[in-house]
Order: sequence, then C-alpha cells, then structure tokens
Amino acid sequence: MSDPVSRNIFGVLPDGREVEHITLRGDAGFEIAIITYGATVQALRVPDRDGRCDDVVLGHDSLEPYLLRRDFFGAAIGRYANRIAGAAFTLDGVRHKLGANDGANTLHGGADGFDRALWTVESLDHSSRPFVTLGYVSPDGEGGFPGTLVVRIRFQLTGPQEFTITFEATTDRPTILNLTHHSYFNLGGAVAGGDILDHELTLFADRFLPVDAGLIPLGAASDVAGTPFDFRSPRPIGTGIRVENEQLRCAHGYDHCFVLAGEEAGSPRLAARVVHPASGRALDLATDQPGLQFYSGNFLDGGSGGKGGRLHRQSDAFCLEPQVWPNAPNRPDYPSSRLDPGATYRHVSTFSFHTV
Repeated sequence: MSDPVSRNIFGVLPDGREVEHITLRGDAGFEIAIITYGATVQALRVPDRDGRCDDVVLGHDSLEPYLLRRDFFGAAIGRYANRIAGAAFTLDGVRHKLGANDGANTLHGGADGFDRALWTVESLDHSSRPFVTLGYVSPDGEGGFPGTLVVRIRFQLTGPQEFTITFEATTDRPTILNLTHHSYFNLGGAVAGGDILDHELTLFADRFLPVDAGLIPLGAASDVAGTPFDFRSPRPIGTGIRVENEQLRCAHGYDHCFVLAGEEAGSPRLAARVVHPASGRALDLATDQPGLQFYSGNFLDGGSGGKGGRLHRQSDAFCLEPQVWPNAPNRPDYPSSRLDPGATYRHVSTFSFHTV
C-alpha cells in the first residue's frame, strides 16, 4: 500500500525560509494538501458521482501569488476571525488598540494575521487516518493582541472522504481568540466549475446577525424566517441573492454570521450541508462553534489568478467559517472569546464529503 502522506517543498519565502507542502490521501482519489504558509489548504481533491476527482477549493499552483495578494484562500485565520469594530477592545479595564485593515475595523487578525505566518510541522502520522500538526507561537503584542499565544492546528483524515481540523491554543496572559478555516469551495471544481449559485445550501440555524455598512453586527440576532437568509430547507444559493434586501445590499450578497443550534456545543453538531446537483458532490460541515459565517464570494474581483490560470470573480466560490460571533470582544451579550492562562482554547470542525 502506498504511503498516505507525502511531504515536499512548495516554495521559498523572500527571507530564505522554506514553505512545506503536505498531502494526506484517503479513498477513491480523495486528498487534501496543506502548505505551511498560513496553515493553508492548498488543494482538496474530491470524487464526483462518476468517480472523477476535481480540486474543489480556490488557491494557487505556486507560492508567489499567496505572497502578492491576501485573499485568505484556504488559510487559517487568527488571532481573531471576522471583524472587530473600531479596531479596539477592552479587556479587564485595559483598552487594546489593533491595526485597522478593513476601513475602521480589524478583519481576520489585522494586516498580518495567522494567514501570513509560516507554521512549523510538529508531527506527521502515516496511519490509515493520517494527520499533520502545525504549530505557531504568536508573541505578546502581535497585531495589538495581548499574551504570548501557542497555537496548534491538526488536519486529519477522519473518514474515507472526510477531514477534521482541530485548533488548540494556550496563552500566558488574558486575551481574546477566535480561529477559523477559510477555504473557498466550489463543488463543481475550482478550475472547471462555474459559479456557486446553483449549489443547494442548508444551514441549521434559525437566526443570523444583521450587520451595518461596515459588516459589523448591529446587535441581537434576527429570525431567518421570511427572509432571504432562511436556508433551513435546502435551496440554491442564487435563489435569494438578488432579492431587494437591505442586508444583502450591505454585504453585496451573503457575508453574515448564522447562530448555530445550541450556540455553545460540547461536541461538533451538523451546521451546514451543500449539494452540487450537476456533479453529485455533497459537503456536510459539523462544528462545535457558536456561529457560522456564510460568505458567497462577493468581493472576488478577478484580481488574483487561481489554479490553471483562472481568474476568480464574484460568486465563484463560497466560504463556511465556523467561529465565535463577530465583534464579540466588544459585545458582552455575545458568546465569549476570552482565553485565560491555564485554559485551552479548542475548536473542532469536520468536513465530510459524499455523493448524491
């Protein structure tokens, strides 16, 4: 039997450090490739109903485009996924000022988040359920966030066509933390597929967080019933995306956090299901996080060439980002993102593929 793990050099950073490329292989051609720059899922090959495999995530064939433009394709996001209003928060009476990189707000950790870091391969497992563990130490004050943070991410094949991402972190000072995974999916194929408006989406959420023009949540969650945000039953993403709706106008489509059942879950529960009728590929996402950001690729503008020379434009892919709610550090009524010394942050999300 061939080795389910391969490890190569993907490229070299301007300072001479090497970026590694690790591939984990499952059944029927299923495989996931991770690069150590940004702890990024660089490729994800998934069979369709006829057994033909395609790469279903956006990304690049070489290192240089990842360095030239920050698109978050497949990246690990931190210290804080999504937005923090006013690029600041108060913790234990101390005001912490962050870098503003999205208007007046902080997005995905600021100008140099975890997606711009070079992670270290800490362990590799070559068993029938192979995994790679990547590590990164974020120094106290990085991006304006307090505390030295020790972070580990494990990518593991937990089924024949399934992978699980486990995030863990500890700190030496009280801090805030919200990590997520940011793959852009197109189940029709990242190169050959069309847009994702025909993908049928189910979100297991009764409420979502309306946002202002800066995509900061306005306050309390709203019911999805009777709105274009009601995906409790499967329907194509494109069905409601052109409907006259103030929230869709603010975000240029969907870019909202959905409140998951149970909010604080002790173990992963089903959060989303996506089906691509033409190929038969289906994705189930289970997570233990209190929120799920659904993003319909609204700001893809063709400015970044993807794999095979394809330019990615609006609605060419979607993101499902499990996380704590946006701007939670400034909202005591939201689930807490606080992490204290002696505690361990843990986030588990599982991506399962099958055909219909």
